[in-house]
Amino acid sequence: MSVLAVLSCGGDPDDPVIQEDPAPTSVTASPATSSLTSSAGEVALAVTSPQRPVLGEIPSWITVKDGTYNKYNITFTLQVAENKAYEPRTATITVTSGGLSSSVTITQAAAEKPQEPSEPEDPQTPEEPGGDVEVNISKNLVTKSPMDKAVALYGYLLDQYGKKIISSIMADVNWNHREADKVNAATGKYPAMNCYDFIHIYVPENNWINYSDLKPVTEWAESGGIVSLMWHFNVPKNKDIVPGTDGSGVTCTPGETTFRAKNVFTEGTWENKWFYGQMDKVVDVILGLQKQGIAAIWRPFHEAAGNATHKQQAAWTTSWFWWGFDGAEIYKKLWTAMFDYFASKGINNLIWVWTTQNYNGNSVEYNQDKDWYPGDGYVDIVARDLYGSAASVNKKEFEEIQKTYPTKMVTLGECGKDGSTAFATIPSVWSAGAKWSWFMPWYGSNMPDTEWWKSAMSSPNVINRSEVKY
Repeated sequence: MSVLAVLSCGGDPDDPVIQEDPAPTSVTASPATSSLTSSAGEVALAVTSPQRPVLGEIPSWITVKDGTYNKYNITFTLQVAENKAYEPRTATITVTSGGLSSSVTITQAAAEKPQEPSEPEDPQTPEEPGGDVEVNISKNLVTKSPMDKAVALYGYLLDQYGKKIISSIMADVNWNHREADKVNAATGKYPAMNCYDFIHIYVPENNWINYSDLKPVTEWAESGGIVSLMWHFNVPKNKDIVPGTDGSGVTCTPGETTFRAKNVFTEGTWENKWFYGQMDKVVDVILGLQKQGIAAIWRPFHEAAGNATHKQQAAWTTSWFWWGFDGAEIYKKLWTAMFDYFASKGINNLIWVWTTQNYNGNSVEYNQDKDWYPGDGYVDIVARDLYGSAASVNKKEFEEIQKTYPTKMVTLGECGKDGSTAFATIPSVWSAGAKWSWFMPWYGSNMPDTEWWKSAMSSPNVINRSEVKY
């Protein structure tokens, strides 16, 4: 146990002059911080004050167990929960008495990260996806009357599911395949799939990225590669800002933008105009690819739930993208609005991928996000984004998701390093039983190193671009 002593300076509390302002002249902590191991523990917080003090915001992992009140001395016992995360955590608690306040800090060490299993890779016949889960993957796309190439691509994914894993890579924010070229230079093989992002399509008269130039996509498809598309759907910070003048746009919480998803469905609002205006830009590009005979995997509105499914709600337990901030029902309306709008424009070359947050591998603290699922009639494949995860975590996540969505293929929508924590090697992930349809590392600081890529691309269970046949 660590003890925080909070002392105050002041006169005799019975002195009527002091009673006019009974707050202490200062509040100090001794020591100023309290450090705990990752296990659960208690911290005594002692306050000397003529008034009953008030404690500021208490995070969900700390609770006020009890308090003992004397005339001037008050002692709180703070119960700190076990830290099961792999990162340390810190809480600053403000003590207020009268008109004065001071802060004390509690830090807790991170849980010890489990060692990644070092099981030998077994290139023999793999387990069925989901282990003991009864899997009955849908044979049909959710798009009505899909183009033949989309049917063929989906059939190819279905044929490989549980047998081999498809390699993929995220392009950087430009409209290109430079990251895939780097992998080829390092390993002698191209990833089978390249993913392009519409993140900057909102910028008017963009002289940096020309989305109407389809060559970066068509030349990839002509080389035998699978095309994947996603969209970090940017919105302005507010309705008065000229699009393109506020940096890279805002994709996250209402603390950064006044854009509200629930207003998208009210005709005449600026959110409604922006939503459909931006969709028209993307529709034009996708129809251009469709005319070129290119089918694509389509992953919009990803990671919608964010931290919103945490069992103990707090200021940080929200969605981190605007499309999820107004809750599950509004989110599902956004998804179906896009699905129906694309269909009305004649788009029939997409395979729709929805990204679940599942529960971050921690069912103790998180609920699953099944309420956010748009429905079997609007989703072809369910994805999960994992960073810095061991093979055992991949297995757990894969099996939980496959069990929850037994008629859908399950894939690793994004993966990569999490700071200095490496992502498990693909051979170890596969051997552990996580039979993802494909894996897609992110670019930049999240990109795994060259040795990781060599391990992946040399595995007999991994499909590269030259092996794609559909």
